[in-house]
Amino acid sequence: MKKRTVLLTLVVLFTFIGGIFTGVLYSKSKTEQNSKPIKIDESPRSEKNPEEKDIPPESIEEAKVLMGYVQDFRDPNVVDYSKLTHVIFSFAHPTSDGGILLNGDSAINNLRTMVTNAKEHNTKVMLAVGGWFHINGGESYEPFKAAISNPDSRTRLVNELTSIVDREQLDGIDIDFEHPRSKADAANLTAFTSELSSQLHPKGKELSIAVYAKIHAVTGTEMGFVVFEPSMFQYVDHVNIMAYDGQWDGGYNAANLSPYPFTENIVNYWATLFDENNLPKEKLVLGVPFYAQPEDPAIKQVSYAAIINQDPANAANDTVSMNGTIYHYNGVTTIQKKTNLALEHGFGGMMLWEAGHDSKGEHSLTSVIFNELVKSTDAVANKY
Repeated sequence: MKKRTVLLTLVVLFTFIGGIFTGVLYSKSKTEQNSKPIKIDESPRSEKNPEEKDIPPESIEEAKVLMGYVQDFRDPNVVDYSKLTHVIFSFAHPTSDGGILLNGDSAINNLRTMVTNAKEHNTKVMLAVGGWFHINGGESYEPFKAAISNPDSRTRLVNELTSIVDREQLDGIDIDFEHPRSKADAANLTAFTSELSSQLHPKGKELSIAVYAKIHAVTGTEMGFVVFEPSMFQYVDHVNIMAYDGQWDGGYNAANLSPYPFTENIVNYWATLFDENNLPKEKLVLGVPFYAQPEDPAIKQVSYAAIINQDPANAANDTVSMNGTIYHYNGVTTIQKKTNLALEHGFGGMMLWEAGHDSKGEHSLTSVIFNELVKSTDAVANKY
């Protein structure tokens, strides 16, 4: 019996060591085969999965999402993961030939820290591709347009994004093409979205898209210079509506950043669009700003946190005098109203730009949204 026990022990030991050695060789082989034009340390992440957590008994289908964008330079430790269902790391920058770039080692390190922190709270991590500015200067529009206009570069971009999702243990991709400006752009964006969906969804990953609000802040009418194919939205899980930055409509006016009536028009437009095209409105996610716009355009925007740091009483307002100018923003009451507006129209949740701008403590807008969502469904209190 003792000899048999020793023999079995040796067999198990050699099998275990052999498995490790084989795994190391496999990881090295995959890293060499998947060399990417990303300015980061390409060492693969551990293949060990985080500890599985029980799915709460409440219906996950009823849970609302609370999605927060986080910029790549932001300290990922300042984000309140406990309130967010998704954090969206911003941005991966597309190249015209279908490659992607991240902003050096600091960005990839922040992304990896974010993944670690998020897993502790059952919060999903997505990577946004695109954005307004490109890492190489100028707007992202031209290289993104070129990448998705050619079938070869489009497929390469899909493969690059799928690869980084797998390697960094991410939960999905967010598309932020600003903005499709023609029917050709819309068709190419639809093809790209469809192809990326076919790669991510079989892996159990999510796909979202950030969209221009499409409504003029002054006239309340539809803006035609941004073009979407409604059929595209069948391929995504979330449609993040950027219902802000109306200050540039009809001449600069900081008060049009994101007032409640502007948001009402946006919500009505997108709810009607989805109804007319037989698309589920649960995919719609209403975005709100966590920053303030100055009446003097020569002065920079400030964060909501800076406004609260000046005086916590500012949480109850939508305007404040700072730095010799008036700033317009969304305070607690407006954020509450917007959250309930989205819920009343059957939206799937809320989005914020951006998490690093929020105040801590009792005046946190993330907490304000979270609390309103909790009132609508108990499921969100036990995030999946």
